[in-house]
Amino acid sequence: MFEGGRDPYVILITIYIFMPYVSATMVGNPVKGQELISSFQQYAGWIVMATAPFLGASIDKLGPRKPWLAVIVTLMVPLIAALWWAEPGGAGLTIMATMTIALAVNVLFAWSEVLHNSMLVRAAGLRRAHAASGLALSLGNAASVLALGFTAWAFALPGKVDWWWVPASPLFGLNPAMAEPQRVVALIAAGLLAVGALPLLFLTPDAPHTGVSVLSALRQGARDLAQMVRTVRQNRDAAVFLGARMFFYDGMNGVLFFFGVLAAGVMGWGPLDLLVTGIILSVVAVAGGMIGRLLDEWMGPRNALRIEIAMTIIGLVAILGMAPDRILYFWHFDPAMHPPLWDGPVYRTWPALIYLLIGFNNAIFITAQYASSRTALTRLAPPDQTGAFFGVYALSGVATAWLAPALVNLGTRITQSQQAGFASIILLLVIGQIGLLFVKGGGRH
Repeated sequence: MFEGGRDPYVILITIYIFMPYVSATMVGNPVKGQELISSFQQYAGWIVMATAPFLGASIDKLGPRKPWLAVIVTLMVPLIAALWWAEPGGAGLTIMATMTIALAVNVLFAWSEVLHNSMLVRAAGLRRAHAASGLALSLGNAASVLALGFTAWAFALPGKVDWWWVPASPLFGLNPAMAEPQRVVALIAAGLLAVGALPLLFLTPDAPHTGVSVLSALRQGARDLAQMVRTVRQNRDAAVFLGARMFFYDGMNGVLFFFGVLAAGVMGWGPLDLLVTGIILSVVAVAGGMIGRLLDEWMGPRNALRIEIAMTIIGLVAILGMAPDRILYFWHFDPAMHPPLWDGPVYRTWPALIYLLIGFNNAIFITAQYASSRTALTRLAPPDQTGAFFGVYALSGVATAWLAPALVNLGTRITQSQQAGFASIILLLVIGQIGLLFVKGGGRH
C-alpha cells in the first residue's frame, strides 16, 4: 500500500503531467524548461548521493524506522500538495519556488525508499519477502495506472470528446485556462501518499529500540559502508558489473524522467496525450519483467542486459529523429496532406503513433533491465556475501543519480536544443555497455 501511495508521485509529477506542464507552460520555452528541470534533478541527485548511502548503512543501528518514515511523509504530503499553487504566469508559486519544492520532495522520496525497503524482511519474513516485494511493485504500478486513468477521465477528456461515459466538463469546476487539470495531480499524489502510508505506519512490525544515538549510528554506518566497498572490490567481476551498472542504470532512468518533457516540447503533446501515454506505457511495462525473466533464462542475465541496453539505445536514437513533421529523421510528414488516422483525441498522425510505439520499446527493455540487473548480481556475488554486494548495489543506484540530469542540462544549455540535450544520455548507456564487456560470469548458471 505504501508503494502504491508513493509511485503516483513519480508518474504524475515527475514524468507525465506536472513537470511537462512546468516546462511548456510555466517556463514557456521547452528548451529552457528542460534545462531548468535537469538542473534541479542534478541538485537532488547530489544530495541523495551524499546522504542516502549513509542512511542505508546506518538504518539497522538506528532501530525503529516508522517514526522516521512518519516524519518524512508528514513533510512530503504538504510539500507535494503545495505544487497546486504553481499557477501559469507566476501568480502563485514562482518557478524557482516550484522547483525548490520538487527538489525537497525528490530527496525525501529517496530517503523514504531506503527506510521502506529496510522494513521488508522484518515485515514479511525471509520466506515471503520476494512475494511481498513483487506485490508492492504490482500495487505501485496499478495505483499509478488508476491515478492516470482517473485524471484523464475526470479532468483531461471532458470538453474534448462527446463520449457518454466522460463528464461534459472537468469535475469540481476546474478551469483549463488556469491549467488546473494539470495542477490538480499534485493534490491527487499528496492524497494517495497520505492514505497509502497509514497501513504501513499502524499495522506493520518495526525494529526494536537500540539505544544508539543518531550520530553514533551514522558513524558506525559509514564504517560498515567502507567495509562493504572493500569486500566488493575483492571480487573483480562483481565490482566491474556494479561500476557499469552505475552508468546504464542512470541513463535508463534519464530516458524515463525526461520522456514527458521531450514529448511536450518537441511533439507538442498536451496533458491528455501524456496521460494516455502514461497509462499505455505503464501497462506495457508489465511485459518488461516477463521478457527480462525469459532473456535471463535463455542467454543469462549479463547477455540479457547487453540486449536490453542496446534496444534502449536504439529506442533513444529513434526518438531523437521524431517531430510532428518528421518520422525517423528521413521521412517528411505534412499533416495537412494526410487525413487523421482516426477521429479520436490522441495519436491522430503517423508521427504521434510511431513516437508511442518507440515508447513501447523503451518501457519494455528498461523494465527488463531492472530485473536482469538483480539476477546478474546473484550470479556474480559470492553466496555468503550477498548482503555486502547488494548494499553496494543500492549505493550504485544513487551514487550517480545526478549524472543523467547533469548531461541533459549541459547538452541542452550548449546546443539550445531539447533533442541534443536528451541525446547526451546515450553516452551513459554506451559506457555501461562497454563495461559489461569486461565482466566474466553472469551466464545462464
